[in-house]
Amino acid sequence: MYFSTKDNLLKPLYDILILIAGLIMKIAALFNSKINKGNKGRAVALDILKNANLSQHKTIWFHCASLGEYEQGLPVFEILLKDYPKHHIVLTFFSPSGYEIKKNTPIANSVTYLPLDTVSNAKSFMNIVHPELVVFVKYELWPNYLKEIKQRQIKAVLISALFRANQTFFKWHGKWMQKYLGAFDHIFVQNTSALTLLKANGFDNVSVSGDTRFDRVSNQLNIDNTLEFISEFKQNKTCIVAGSTWPEDEAYLLNYINNYAKDDLKLVIAPHNIKPKQIVALKSACHKPTVLFSERDHCDLAKANVLIIDTIGLLSKIYHYADIAYVGGGVGHTGLHNTLEPATFGVPIIIGSKYTKFPEASEMITLGGMFSVDTSEAFYHKIQELISDKSLRTASGKHNENYIKSNQGAVIKIINYLQNNA
Repeated sequence: MYFSTKDNLLKPLYDILILIAGLIMKIAALFNSKINKGNKGRAVALDILKNANLSQHKTIWFHCASLGEYEQGLPVFEILLKDYPKHHIVLTFFSPSGYEIKKNTPIANSVTYLPLDTVSNAKSFMNIVHPELVVFVKYELWPNYLKEIKQRQIKAVLISALFRANQTFFKWHGKWMQKYLGAFDHIFVQNTSALTLLKANGFDNVSVSGDTRFDRVSNQLNIDNTLEFISEFKQNKTCIVAGSTWPEDEAYLLNYINNYAKDDLKLVIAPHNIKPKQIVALKSACHKPTVLFSERDHCDLAKANVLIIDTIGLLSKIYHYADIAYVGGGVGHTGLHNTLEPATFGVPIIIGSKYTKFPEASEMITLGGMFSVDTSEAFYHKIQELISDKSLRTASGKHNENYIKSNQGAVIKIINYLQNNA
């Protein structure tokens, strides 16, 4: 698509709204610790980058909205790190849930929040970082940053992108933003529907690579996933692993645990929110013998029925022990969490009913490896069916395993492009 440096009349309104959003976030930070962390991080981001003396280095800039996008981009980042060993890697996040967890990642030399998308911030950021290559992951397409990238003729790619017709880019009030996608030399989309949509809107710099998350989760099988405390807890019994759960998900789980679960069943719950108050409340609500990960050295894990993981970073390995997996986020309004992690281990998966924005969920449901439930009663019946029918568990899990294998290869396509178009 043709990219003009002349802005649409709606662009000044966007710039005003961004400034207003910044003010609102400052007020909201008084009541929300997560927003407060983000505000403080963005306030010092440019100073952190100035102190890195980037003028003395060639640089590459990776940007991810949050932790999920980081995991999505990681297999590409790792290869680029090897291809450009002398470059200074700058990694930015918008969300605290990404930055706080990955601020010390070895994949980058400098990790910061991305300052708000104002004209002055975008210019200052690009003056300091002066990247030779920019890689954005999936979403987070900020017009002022993209305009600076295009005007400075910096090579840029968008990877694992996912576009839908109901997104702002394709509505009358947001269509002016479309041209900023032209800042990318190439856009790698996850599926053919996104490709068709972009081409219908005049973009030719686009191809289907698939989703790099398939390559990322497949790598999990190449490492040692042994966790002795899980082995001690499971004791070769049927084990349900519920990952990234929210209170709405936990209502399903608690109803089952307290009213239907037999004593020989083991359940691991890894909540998304591990604040002490929420963890204590969850444990208190379980009427079966329950222990926390943090208590593991002082409890008899073998005698417990429920194990609550009150830490982060272990879930991808814990799924290795699952006979059945439940993935949270699809009951309330938070958004379905990563279903590919358990799928790679070949286990059947249960989710809530709100998954329409997650094509991998729809595809695994169609293939018979994933099951959606919309009530506690439906959850109970599906769990009971999977527990009692081992052949169904095996067949469903195999569908998921094959789905992961058949969708690998996105990383190779992206890297081949970057290596051939350096």
